Amino acid sequence: MIRQFSLHDDDTVRQIWSLQHIAYRIEAEMIGAKELPPLMDTMESLRSCGETFYGEVDEDGEIHGVVAVLREKPDTLTITRMMVHPDYGRKGIGSQLLNHVFAQHSQVPLYIVSTGTLNEPAVGLYRKAGFEPVEAFDVAPGVELTTFHRHNPNAVQTDNREE
Repeated sequence: MIRQFSLHDDDTVRQIWSLQHIAYRIEAEMIGAKELPPLMDTMESLRSCGETFYGEVDEDGEIHGVVAVLREKPDTLTITRMMVHPDYGRKGIGSQLLNHVFAQHSQVPLYIVSTGTLNEPAVGLYRKAGFEPVEAFDVAPGVELTTFHRHNPNAVQTDNREE
């Protein structure tokens, strides 16, 4: 079951922090990075990040996957974190989380996500969900990230120009 998380619940924050460290250590290894920003998070920095977290939870309350989003501009939603516990990988949890985000934020014209270019599972997930690469850039020697965009044809475009 996918639900939105409250970051006021200590057990939830602890589970997200733990999953984040497991998942992002694997990504760091995969893409050849020594450190990734999510590995620097503390439980307090998670609580105060301003992101909205959704997660796949089993009947015992164990979190198997998490996606976090942030509305940085009125017409865009950035997927800031995506993580699935390695024991539950390749079971469709990542796709379910993305589809949940699309349903919850169905009027957003543009979704944005970035991941390590060499993170083939994440790149495959995003491309399968309709994301297209728009930019690749180095964040450290030998470590490249790719930014992907997914345009939402169902969204109502707003006109922010001054008349």
